[in-house]
Amino acid sequence: MTFIEFKKHLLDADITLPKFSKLIKVSDKNLQSYKKKGEVPNTIAVIAVCFVEMQQAGLDYKAIVEALGLKAKTKKGAGFAKTKSKPEQEESA
Repeated sequence: MTFIEFKKHLLDADITLPKFSKLIKVSDKNLQSYKKKGEVPNTIAVIAVCFVEMQQAGLDYKAIVEALGLKAKTKKGAGFAKTKSKPEQEESA
C-alpha cells in the first residue's frame, strides 16, 4: 500500500496520523519515514484497513485497541553509554 493510500484510509477511519501512532504505540517519526519510502509495511496497511472496516461497521476500534494495553517499544543502548573509565583515563595520563 502506498503512503497516500494509507493516509486516505486513516481519513476513512476518522483518525489522524499522530493519533494513529499513539493508538498503536508506534512513533510518529517511524510512520512519517514511510512517506519517503512511498509505501507502508503490510502490518501497518492491514491495521489501517481493519480500522476503516471497523469504523464502517460501527465498532469502536479505539476502545478495542486501548483495551489491549499495548506498550511502546523503547530503544535500548541508544545515546551515550555511561562509562566509569574517567578515573582510569586520569590514572593513565
